[in-house]
Amino acid sequence: MKSITIKGQERESVGKKSSKAVRDAGMVPCVLYGGGQPVHFAAEVKAFKGLVYTPNAHTVVIDLGGKTFNAVLQDIQFHPVTDAIQHIDFYQLHDEKEVVMEIPVRTIGTSPGILLGGVLRLNQRRLKVKALPKHLPDFIDADISQLEMGNKLYITKLPVDNFKFLHPDNTVICQVKISRAAMKAMQDAAKAAKEADKKGKKK
Repeated sequence: MKSITIKGQERESVGKKSSKAVRDAGMVPCVLYGGGQPVHFAAEVKAFKGLVYTPNAHTVVIDLGGKTFNAVLQDIQFHPVTDAIQHIDFYQLHDEKEVVMEIPVRTIGTSPGILLGGVLRLNQRRLKVKALPKHLPDFIDADISQLEMGNKLYITKLPVDNFKFLHPDNTVICQVKISRAAMKAMQDAAKAAKEADKKGKKK
């Protein structure tokens, strides 16, 4: 999995007033958990652009003046009005300790149902997986090449390689729904077939 480096500086004072001062300075207050004592630090808002505002999943290298930590984003809080980042929690990675992370879903293949006018609906855009850091995938590939009109792809049909899904077996990843145009075409075809049948019987 690709990694992003975030450079920051440790914070000695914490609390609401301190956090507000950090935000007023154009930085984001953060906490790193998972390594014994929590590590409080702050980094510039722009440092998180490639981590937060992207559909991709990344691990993070937190660089605090030469001290580095491998981590994953655990939780993020946004301002309810402005959507500005208010606070971020990270969790430190350890080579031999499994971690839970949300991985984006990527569809591959061509669905026969879509070729016939169906519409693909992606029910799950990200899936929670549990794995060792070295086994975290960049994407979860969902093969839709066997999906006919009205079919669903369940999580049990997805390939698993050195990680496990934290979802029920009946979780629907995506489905091919009948579009209005396709529905109308089917109704028109059925109506035409009925009329042709009536005409045939009259003869």
